[in-house]
Amino acid sequence: QEPVQQPAQKEVQPTFVIQQAPAASNAMGTAGFIIALVTIFLFWIPVLGWILWLLGLIFSGIGVTRKPKGLAIAGLVISLIGLILLIVVLGLFAAAVALDQ
Repeated sequence: QEPVQQPAQKEVQPTFVIQQAPAASNAMGTAGFIIALVTIFLFWIPVLGWILWLLGLIFSGIGVTRKPKGLAIAGLVISLIGLILLIVVLGLFAAAVALDQ
């Protein structure tokens, strides 16, 4: 008798599909950070500095509520530093006006 040949068995290898999540972005936080950086250099211009400071603070505040939060927090901190600089400049201006009278 002839031996019965069995069909060759194929090894089944598991297939792994790796899907990367899309890169998360926080446009409001990024905008707040950039505006805050610009404000640090332009805070001494009376109206423009105030408007930029306010916009940076608002955009960074909104950006903190979204993920990723890194640039939004940095923008918020820079905006608060800008607020301190704005108060110092206004205080110096007020002191100069008071001494002039």
